[in-house]
Amino acid sequence: MSFDVPDDRRYLESHEWATTGDTVRIGVSDFAQDELGDVVFVELPEVGDEIAAGEAFGVVESIKAVSDLYAPVSGEVVAVNEALFDRPELVNEDPYGDGWMLEVEPAEDGDADGLLDADAYDDQIA
Repeated sequence: MSFDVPDDRRYLESHEWATTGDTVRIGVSDFAQDELGDVVFVELPEVGDEIAAGEAFGVVESIKAVSDLYAPVSGEVVAVNEALFDRPELVNEDPYGDGWMLEVEPAEDGDADGLLDADAYDDQIA
């Protein structure tokens, strides 16, 4: 099976993705949403909260499992996709678009260096 792995973002081995730039948008990969099955609930931090690279920042619950979400970078949460609270299925329908989870203003040492590029992540899930 082939999964969408956009090359304009970086990935954690735990299947979260992050864009790069002044603010970092975070979500879960196409592979992750497929493995989870139908997402029924998402718990996310609030705007103003600090998250730390490699640490859990939230939870996603599906019909199959409850899974922690891990931060690809450290920083302050500047936006939360509130649409997910009413429509958690957006994670399944559009994991790289409308199913995004957070936007973070990365810390100066945001730790993005350890993230996988698209080719390395694609190799991991192959």
